[in-house]
Amino acid sequence: MAIAAFASGFAQFGVVAALGSVAQGFGQVTSGASFADQAGLSGTDLGVGLAIIRLAAVGGLLVTGLADRFGRRRMLLITVGAGLTLTALAAVSPSYWWFVVIFAAGRPLLSATNGLAQVDVTEQTASSDRTKAVALVAAGYGLGAGAIAIAHSLAASALGFRGVFALALVPLALLPLLRRWLTEPDRFEVEAARADHPTPVLGAVARPFRARLAVIVVLAFAVNVITGPANSFIFLFAQNFLHQRGYVTAAMVLGAGVSGFGGLLLGRWLADRVGRRLTGTVAMVAMAGFAVLAYSGAAPALVVGYILEVLAASVFGPAMGALTSELFPTSVRASVVGWSLAAGVLGAVTGLVVFGVVARSGHPFTTAGLLTFLPVVPAVGLFWLLPETRGREPEDLWPES
Repeated sequence: MAIAAFASGFAQFGVVAALGSVAQGFGQVTSGASFADQAGLSGTDLGVGLAIIRLAAVGGLLVTGLADRFGRRRMLLITVGAGLTLTALAAVSPSYWWFVVIFAAGRPLLSATNGLAQVDVTEQTASSDRTKAVALVAAGYGLGAGAIAIAHSLAASALGFRGVFALALVPLALLPLLRRWLTEPDRFEVEAARADHPTPVLGAVARPFRARLAVIVVLAFAVNVITGPANSFIFLFAQNFLHQRGYVTAAMVLGAGVSGFGGLLLGRWLADRVGRRLTGTVAMVAMAGFAVLAYSGAAPALVVGYILEVLAASVFGPAMGALTSELFPTSVRASVVGWSLAAGVLGAVTGLVVFGVVARSGHPFTTAGLLTFLPVVPAVGLFWLLPETRGREPEDLWPES
């Protein structure tokens, strides 16, 4: 599962890491003072393009939900293979909007890969090991994202953004290993063998679970309002506005990798000791604060804020991942994760649009950060509408139907 998540992170994060190069490659950089002059493309074009790519990931709801019918292993192999292929194909895009369309076509598959990996490790583990497994999958994704970011930072001048996206062929070569190593979780096989096993349709979730699902959906939306623009514009801000040198960006990514690994360990420990809800609450508040710091305008604040925002997001991941999966039965678990992914996509798109519009209107990035990240912080109170799942198996948490 960690290898699959690595491939997903490697492919998905490429558009973020190479955004500055993509803008320069398809646009024209001049000596003017406007956003478009410095970036190569207008803030509207970049914001809309990123929003389309993000919004396309809503299709991951349908793809992920199919795993409740056809199995986790089969769908995971399909999503990894097809998603990486489309990412590599984006390298030969003739124009910016063709690039957006091709990359967007692969995004639902790559998003579904993350969700299916989370579902799989939840069903393969007991409560004592579940957050460790979720953290390992998150670490795989983080390593993949960090690898493509470092590759772009150090080799962008030699490879160009097209060469960076063609690197998706490297993790694609690992697909035969995944085919050999992946097995279907026992929990799913038992559920699939039931005579009354339902056939999921478009991510359908039974009525007894919808109240919990609504809370999970709102939380996923809120946290992605923060992480969407916070992580998507960071390299554009560093490269095209602060004119940060490539080796500094690479060092920042390495620092974020270290903090991310530490955050996963800390998040796993906190989720198992103080609970999923409290860990998620504190981490989400910290994410918003550090994201504001990163865009405050100074180069040191960018480096420190980004590294700490990654730390907070990594603390958040194991707690939220385990909570989302543990609250629902096997028959609808993949569909629930699909809904969470879709809500996250809509949250990220909302954050990207708000952030881009404010930044384009002439306000500094600091103002854009404040107006985008802080308004969603009160949503953390929703954690306390859910039961605590620490130390309990999913089977103990299903409401009577």
